[in-house]
Amino acid sequence: MTVLESAPGTRTIKVDALARVEGEGALYVRVRNGVVRDVKFRIFEPPRFFEALLQGRPYSDAPDITARICGICPVAYLMGASLAMEEALGVEVPDTIRRIRRLMYCGEWIESHVLHAYLLHAPDFMGFEDALQIARVHPGVVERALELKKLGNRILEVIGGRAVHPVNTKVGGFYKAPRKAEVRGLAEPLKRAVDDSLATIRLFAGLEFPAFEYDYTFVALHHPEDYAIERGRLVSNRGLDIPVSAFEDHFDEEHVKHSNALHGVLKDGSGPYMTGPLARYALNHDQLSPLAREAAAEAGLGRVVRNPFQSILVRAVETLYACEEALKLAEAYEEPAPPSAPVTVRAGSGTGCTEAPRGICWHRYDLDAEGRILTARIVPPTAQNQKQIERDLWGVVAANLDLPDDQLKWRCEQAIRNYDPCISCATHFLTLTVERE
Repeated sequence: MTVLESAPGTRTIKVDALARVEGEGALYVRVRNGVVRDVKFRIFEPPRFFEALLQGRPYSDAPDITARICGICPVAYLMGASLAMEEALGVEVPDTIRRIRRLMYCGEWIESHVLHAYLLHAPDFMGFEDALQIARVHPGVVERALELKKLGNRILEVIGGRAVHPVNTKVGGFYKAPRKAEVRGLAEPLKRAVDDSLATIRLFAGLEFPAFEYDYTFVALHHPEDYAIERGRLVSNRGLDIPVSAFEDHFDEEHVKHSNALHGVLKDGSGPYMTGPLARYALNHDQLSPLAREAAAEAGLGRVVRNPFQSILVRAVETLYACEEALKLAEAYEEPAPPSAPVTVRAGSGTGCTEAPRGICWHRYDLDAEGRILTARIVPPTAQNQKQIERDLWGVVAANLDLPDDQLKWRCEQAIRNYDPCISCATHFLTLTVERE
């Protein structure tokens, strides 16, 4: 960290190469007479043009190509694209295939939540610079995390063919049905994972969380039969209840001068919204398993959590649920025949939406009569959360102006990590500039 005296009473702090911040960005804060006057959270990574890349390609390419958007949550993209194509082509996927997809998605939730909560976010609360320092002092904690993440990856391998960017999925289902013995073989490690998830909740419940709350507009998928992951309607705590196909009637994205990242907004002008663990938990609490609800209550969580710093604890509850759900699906698994539904090529339009670990991931595609993609639109969860992240930072800075600059910087980083913004490269940078007048 470098502190530059640029003018009497004004300090400029520039921080480069910060660890555990997913993506390249910068934070600008201006404080005058003890009042926050400006906050800009900048994302300056270049766009990657996946939507343009898809144009002209056959419908069958969309799941595999979009999965490359993220190596941590490829299932969110490949499944969202598959659902959209199935709607466009009129494909009816049987429940047997849907349940296998849900099992695979549970694997992604487990590995992604554990990676973020233990290795990227927990050091903020435990007083360590990174997970390597945690391992030196508490090796058992990191060993538990690695075992859980390994299991999530194993589920992806068994169902999808490999842990990163699965190759066994297709529009309509799977190229090959996973073997019954391999899927049923996941049961024993999943039973251990349930215990490890309960231990994780107890560990995180003992952390000290900064005192900050916000009256969020929560948006998530909801399904009456289960905790929504791969199906449902879009709902909010403000009364919204719409089919996935109506997303563009209510939500939009806007460009801002200080960021290359689009900011998700509600079309009614009511401001930003939050998607992700806190939104899912608030809107789907009753669909959690009895054990997950009991563990959440014992950890001190109410039915609605408005402190974003407690997202690490809610992620632990969702990890427990994902392990329980995966166990139930694995024990009941029977090989489907055939492993995919038939597809008839035609012109059409379709939408798909699933709950990535970070929040809703929405897709829309238009196809010509040969099944080639005319237009594509993908709205990832991090884009939808960008404006709310900025709003949170404003509130966090205003509530912590008494902190020295190094501690304020740390608190701002911690606030950004609350959202687990999607990893897009291996090295992460954040620049913090604070001007005090």
